[in-house]
Amino acid sequence: MVQVAKGVTLVVGLGLSGRAICRHLSRLNTPYMVADTRAEPPGLDDFRSAHPGIDVHCGALTGLDLREVEEVVVSPGLDPRMPGLKEIADQVNPRTGEPRVVGEMALFVRATKAPIAAITGSNAKSTVTTLLGEMAAAAGVNAAVGGNLGTPALDLLASHADAELYILELSSFQLETTPRLGASCAAFLNLSEDHLDRHGDMQGYHAAKQRIFIGARHAVVNADDALTWPDYPVDQLAYFSHRAPEAEEWGLALYQNKLTLMKGSQPWLSIDELNITGQHNYANALAALAMGQALGLAAAPMCSALSAFKGLPHRSEVIARINGVTWVNDTKGTNVGATLAAINGIGATLEGRLILLAGGVGKGADFTPLAGPLAQCARQALLFGLDAPRMAKALAGHVAIQQVDDLTQAMQIAYEIAQPGDCVLLSPACASLDQFANYQARGELFRRWVQRQAASTAGEVQ
Repeated sequence: MVQVAKGVTLVVGLGLSGRAICRHLSRLNTPYMVADTRAEPPGLDDFRSAHPGIDVHCGALTGLDLREVEEVVVSPGLDPRMPGLKEIADQVNPRTGEPRVVGEMALFVRATKAPIAAITGSNAKSTVTTLLGEMAAAAGVNAAVGGNLGTPALDLLASHADAELYILELSSFQLETTPRLGASCAAFLNLSEDHLDRHGDMQGYHAAKQRIFIGARHAVVNADDALTWPDYPVDQLAYFSHRAPEAEEWGLALYQNKLTLMKGSQPWLSIDELNITGQHNYANALAALAMGQALGLAAAPMCSALSAFKGLPHRSEVIARINGVTWVNDTKGTNVGATLAAINGIGATLEGRLILLAGGVGKGADFTPLAGPLAQCARQALLFGLDAPRMAKALAGHVAIQQVDDLTQAMQIAYEIAQPGDCVLLSPACASLDQFANYQARGELFRRWVQRQAASTAGEVQ
């Protein structure tokens, strides 16, 4: 068994976040070593070149003696109670007063005095994080954006040391190892089944997400989802909703015969001034506005940034309109809640019907919540991937179903059956790793195929 020396920090995991943790500790001249449960982690030689003299342990953590370790910093993708760590997971570090096993955000909070705006939720957190960053930039605030989205938080400390505000997307994995975030403004957007293979059940998943509110000053939550409301004390609380707002809530209502983003009775922007569509995206806009106001951003630049915002790649992204049929890439819909949001947000706006392309690795989720909305608006569901049979069973009797081999076959069939006014929606409700490297690769296949069809159709018209 390898003894970890007294006073040494152990970094577990050599992925993107793990390497950011190592760079941060190197900048602080903190003694550390690295462990990775894989026998040959990718990029190990590059890591050793960049960090000469740092010990690396490859293999099971049970091969390490952690009795003298100063602290263990776990990458977000790894369970902090995995074999080798669970024995010390509940111990307290006498130097910090925090658990001996923490994550990257614990280090981030210790290292910065700038305010933090934090966003979590099962869905839409990347959209709201990016939109709030653009609002801050338009308002003249030197803000750094990252976390679970883009640049790891600890790398932002080096690249944006002068930031006046850090805007961070945070996952449940990051939050469960963060003792106290202390955000100036924390948003919990929604909650639906996801990552139950990690958290065990919805109660565990919910508890991890709720940690975003520990020490928060302002909180922004979903009025339509009580599970997002804080279990921890906050100074001020703002609500956003899909419906008409009450009192000082943020919501959607008719104003001068136009559907408008409102705060109470005050109009902000009508939806025809936006470049994003769908009820779910309007809710995202409201959440970002609520956060921006809580952070003191001026209204005019926030509205200007919102009007210009076209959404993110792979998130309800309109790729083309071919023969009156809209093709939408929502490959980032990797859980049931995300796909429900896309179906409800887009289905309500269609002249025709929805054709859903879905399937992949379901992560143990229940697909039955999709059945009712699809019964209302769908022409057919084309299902592919590992959990297509399980999804088909959940949807049977509610919508026409066809199981296919892969996404390409699903697109070909959709092209044949779609009618003018329809929408073909790739929103898989599943992870992609059974047939793709990641969800982006799945979305890029969809994009290329649709763009080829659009080019071919344009050529025929000429």
